[in-house]
Amino acid sequence: MLMGRKLLLLFFLVSISVQGQNFEPDRLFSKVIGDHIRSYKAKANLAIIDKDYERAEFLFDSLIKNVVNGSYLDNFEVRKLSGRTIELKDFEKPIFLMTYASWCAPGVGEIPALNEIAKTYAKDIDVVVLFWDSKKKVRKASREYANNITILYVDESENKHDHIIEKMKHSLGFPTCFFMDQNKRIIDVRRGVLHHSDESYETSYNLNHSAFASGVSLLRSVGKNLANTIVSKE
Repeated sequence: MLMGRKLLLLFFLVSISVQGQNFEPDRLFSKVIGDHIRSYKAKANLAIIDKDYERAEFLFDSLIKNVVNGSYLDNFEVRKLSGRTIELKDFEKPIFLMTYASWCAPGVGEIPALNEIAKTYAKDIDVVVLFWDSKKKVRKASREYANNITILYVDESENKHDHIIEKMKHSLGFPTCFFMDQNKRIIDVRRGVLHHSDESYETSYNLNHSAFASGVSLLRSVGKNLANTIVSKE
């Protein structure tokens, strides 16, 4: 009887996962961000010119909350450091995806904080760092990341006509953290923690760890709610 209940629960999970891959075009990230990014950038640029940084931050938060959250990240190809090509859909767990570039200097405690998050939650989520860079630059920039963090890269010179890569890289900036469920539905998007060159290790670590843990907690909460809903229906 218990085995039957487990199999039925697994069936529901697989069914939801498969259904979640059949996205309507108007719910894809590239579509919703494409429809709103020009207006957002115009307003955000004016706020920055006026040095109204609180307004600029409000505009970003509003874009994420009212436009991006709930959309589904388009599937696209990336490469591992081995050179092997994989696709976003190949990840089966909820994803904590951080976009980066080799010329972005991380805070002194950022990578250690991310390594600790990956170590703690490796069974529940996939922690992924996606670099917009060449393989050579990514290999050098990613030496300090833990083995249970998946390092990916997109060399845009090889993907000049891929619209999703263009939207991902040029719309929200980087470093940017995407928190997605197993169906690639975006739960939240957050900017990287700002840091100063003279910031202490402890301060940098604590700020980054708190920000990362908060997003992961949100992901895990969504996952638990989904599982509870399925069990209730069963």
